[in-house]
Amino acid sequence: MIMNPKTRLIFLIGAIAAIGPFTVDMYLPGFPAIARDLNTTEKMVSYTLTSYFIGISIGQLFYGPILDKFGRKKPLLLGLTLYLISSVVCALSPHVYILILARFVQALGASVGMVAGTAIIRDQYGASEVAKMLSSVLLVMGVAPVIAPSLGSFFISHLSWRYIFYFLTLVSGILILSLKIFLSETHGYQPHMDFRIRPILYNYYTALRQSKFVKYTLGGSIAMAIMFAYVSSIPFILMNIYKVSAGTFGIIFACNAAGFISGSQLNRLLLREFQLHNLTRIVSFVQLLVSVVFLILAYNFELPLPVFLAFVFVVLFLLGFINPNATALALESFEKNIGVASALNGAVRMATAALTSAMMGVCYNGTQYPLIWFMVVLSLFGFIFIAWVRRNGFFKQRK
Repeated sequence: MIMNPKTRLIFLIGAIAAIGPFTVDMYLPGFPAIARDLNTTEKMVSYTLTSYFIGISIGQLFYGPILDKFGRKKPLLLGLTLYLISSVVCALSPHVYILILARFVQALGASVGMVAGTAIIRDQYGASEVAKMLSSVLLVMGVAPVIAPSLGSFFISHLSWRYIFYFLTLVSGILILSLKIFLSETHGYQPHMDFRIRPILYNYYTALRQSKFVKYTLGGSIAMAIMFAYVSSIPFILMNIYKVSAGTFGIIFACNAAGFISGSQLNRLLLREFQLHNLTRIVSFVQLLVSVVFLILAYNFELPLPVFLAFVFVVLFLLGFINPNATALALESFEKNIGVASALNGAVRMATAALTSAMMGVCYNGTQYPLIWFMVVLSLFGFIFIAWVRRNGFFKQRK
């Protein structure tokens, strides 16, 4: 059976998007093993996650203008080639500092996919359809966070953590070949686009002047930072506090990832009945309420593992709505410089992620309370920005 162009695009962009979860989620169960092998601490190993997020942020700003000038396909292939080479360096790293640096370069390569994927979809569709498409992309991408921790645990238990990065090298090679064959260019070379530094900076400045873009970018980024607070702390919470094994951790992580993906798919269905902004605002408010209840219960009761995981699942489920919707709404106003807008949106999101993961490393005190506090505070500020977009009040309906 031959795929129609829309379905093929969803699978290709989903495969690009899956690189991120594979790169992060596969090696999380290996933090203790990496620390032992490189003769360092788990805290130092956690900085490989922070350096990755910093690289993702910087890389997206770099690729935005390149994608607008030279098209989507060639820069995408170039970035993934950089990712492939740096994955080999990660696998061969003899010291944690080399691993931290290699992860930064790996992120520079991976970041092109985050910008290009969204830009390719926005090239061809309007805001509401973009939100639906991104939700479908999340379904394809969702395979990665579901299987990545278990696959990583397998490599760690039976081979070595280094084979995780050999595997990523193989995956990126297959992806490069697939994109070269199947991906069509959606935004050709722009010979008349001024590629000097000042015009490029002006394009970013112009994007920042759009109130709707800024508010949805900040609201979506702050809300999604919950995911990265979770990712950077959950290995320690589950394995050190609740004493789960690496194998059980992989199963739990996969279930929570499935919750996030399930939210994105229900979002796609509800967008047939609800307006995009209204649905996003309601879900953001519900996420805040759930987080507050989670905090109150945590301070008044000793939460057993199933209850703790149930609240985490619900919060991540709601993020499945906010993530695609906030991105689609942020880019809605752009007809040109879509690469720049997508890059800025992604860079802010990843900068927030890097800051959040670093702060979690500092604030983690051997309990689950820092994660829950982060959920409450980030949900609150995410809701404020998302609700604030409308000048006439938080809850006034669209005309």
